[in-house]
Amino acid sequence: MVSISLCMIVKNEQAVIERCLESIYKFVDEIIIIDTGSTDKTKEICEKYANVYDFEWCDDFSKARNFSFSKANCDYIMWLDADDIVPDKTLKKLMNWKQQNDNNADVVMLPYKLNDNFIYYRERILKREKGFVWQGAVHECIQPSGKIIYLDAVIEHHKIKNNSDRNLKIYEKNEDKLDTRGKFYYARELLTHGYIDKAIKMFEIFLEDKNAWLENKLEAHRNLASCYICKSQFIKAKELLIKSLELDIPRAETCCDLAMIYIKLNKYNQAKFWYETAYKCIPDTQNGGFISLDCYGYLPCIGLCVCYDKLGDKKSANYWNERAGVFKPDSEAVIFNRKYFNSLK
Repeated sequence: MVSISLCMIVKNEQAVIERCLESIYKFVDEIIIIDTGSTDKTKEICEKYANVYDFEWCDDFSKARNFSFSKANCDYIMWLDADDIVPDKTLKKLMNWKQQNDNNADVVMLPYKLNDNFIYYRERILKREKGFVWQGAVHECIQPSGKIIYLDAVIEHHKIKNNSDRNLKIYEKNEDKLDTRGKFYYARELLTHGYIDKAIKMFEIFLEDKNAWLENKLEAHRNLASCYICKSQFIKAKELLIKSLELDIPRAETCCDLAMIYIKLNKYNQAKFWYETAYKCIPDTQNGGFISLDCYGYLPCIGLCVCYDKLGDKKSANYWNERAGVFKPDSEAVIFNRKYFNSLK
């Protein structure tokens, strides 16, 4: 049976760190915690589970994570963030993998679920002797190589605090030396913080980069369309989304975005077409891109409810509302619509 080192970087995480460590400690053989300047009880909590080291923060997440990896002693290294949780079902799958592992895998990719909706695979467990290195000051990553396996064991991310403009400031400091991936994530930070015009410029710079990864290019078109929606330029947003369809087969996320624009333009037949297309899409969770689970079920259904209602077909509208309820039984929209349709009887 192989051994596992858990390596984490933390700062002021007293509200969540014990929750995280309690969910995973049974799986790992050692825990390495790198504290980057906590002023609360984070270190005190971590010392009950881990070897804790100090690291002087230098606005570079990769340097901190690489330092954590340097302290590992086991066959494999696993990483988590303080606000991650390993569900019991996942823990059982991981324990089974550990017991049966033949030490041949170099990288184990696990699904990462954010806020109960977004999901994508991350390079979660890595063979220590391969010397994998983190890259990128913000939104850091490791380039997987060697024998890569995909394990259906979901890690959940439950964020309870907002890090304000920390990431944005790091990007701004490094703006002149961003790599391709950095340009993409910098543009997203600009959009998140409401710097729409600058975000547009950065997304355009990213899309001109020949090294841009397909999934990031598709997401960039959607984000760029969001920028123009913020400026109420719906036709421009629609053109960007349609242009992205030339890059690869339609993603449900893009179809739902197009449908929403047609609804804003009061073109409900066209909106209906794109929601129907989204409903038929099958998510490819292993392509590395962000998957919005709602776009592959709930959103197309609730969208079709709206479209059919606007087109005067109440029976079909009610049908799609009930379909939406299958995905989200407690949805306020589904409950409201159900009362509306009952009132028409």
